[in-house]
Amino acid sequence: RVMPLKNKLWSWGASTAVMGILNITPDSFSDGGKFSASVDAAVNHARAMVAAGATIIDVGGQSTRPGATRVSPEEETMRVIPVVRALAKEFAERDDVFISIDTFYGDVASVAAEAGANIINDVSGGSWDPKMLPTVAALKQPLPYVVMHVRGDPSNMQSKSNTSYDGHVCDEVGDGLLATARKCIEEGIEPWRLWIDPGIGFAKTGRANVELLRDLPRVRSRLAPLGGAVVHAPMLVGASRKRFLGELTGQAEASDRDVASVAALVGAVHGGADVARVHNVPMSVDAARIADALWRR
Repeated sequence: RVMPLKNKLWSWGASTAVMGILNITPDSFSDGGKFSASVDAAVNHARAMVAAGATIIDVGGQSTRPGATRVSPEEETMRVIPVVRALAKEFAERDDVFISIDTFYGDVASVAAEAGANIINDVSGGSWDPKMLPTVAALKQPLPYVVMHVRGDPSNMQSKSNTSYDGHVCDEVGDGLLATARKCIEEGIEPWRLWIDPGIGFAKTGRANVELLRDLPRVRSRLAPLGGAVVHAPMLVGASRKRFLGELTGQAEASDRDVASVAALVGAVHGGADVARVHNVPMSVDAARIADALWRR
């Protein structure tokens, strides 16, 4: 279970990798505007997350929360590329720290890869920009590509039609990821480059999010028709500070959901998650270490 990443073979499965969220946007649901003031502010926060134990920094330039207004690829590029470039320089000598670009635009993914990004994290699974999959396939350096399950887009993802599942949500999410993975392979993206994400909070009810976290192996099992490279792909889970956690705990403010977030992280690791995308890195690293001690060999 290895893949090339930043001029080395990166392995997964032995421990949980913590991905720290770095939002370069004024309207994120959790920390909008906090790190978009300057490149220095963003780099300082990334440095703190790495010091706390994060091994991946996920840089995003626009919010994809339900109802968010879409930002153009040009505006997103202006927000994220200076930060990606600065982080690539900051961690150039570290072979254990990786930069992820959180984008659904092919043009942004391409420029970010040239600026030093190591991973492409696409919440749309290639469905919001027809350029994305051909762009990822044609990158000079074949970077890992995270495909997430989603229905619709931020304008309608939480509509009744998009949050209704005829069968078990784990089966339908797994089948959706299978279909997306097939499209990626047809476009020329090698199977070993794919990561999977069940899309907690995206086109899901609160109950569906709980069901997914309860039975992540069932999601993964639906990828079996594509063989070992995909069925055993790294699974990324991002439940941090999501609304359903607030509904379960009564915490209306996203920043007050960190305890609930680490509880969800522990459940995700028990279900086979390999990467946890989080806001509070110190708490999450501690929780991941306990979960790894309990359930990983």
